[in-house]
Amino acid sequence: MICINGEKIEKDKIVLSSYLEENGINPQRIAVELNGEILPKSQYSNTALKDGDVVEIVNFVGGG
Repeated sequence: MICINGEKIEKDKIVLSSYLEENGINPQRIAVELNGEILPKSQYSNTALKDGDVVEIVNFVGGG
């Protein structure tokens, strides 16, 4: 089981970029933390999420 933003997901071995696309998440407007470490955007398409992974996806919000 994978935990994404506190929600447990039954999928296993899904590529991060595929997950983002399936959920309508623009990779240019987010940061991803995988198991406590920031993941470079260049790794999104090479990173397969697996059982036990903890992912936090944070959106950038403009303001002032």
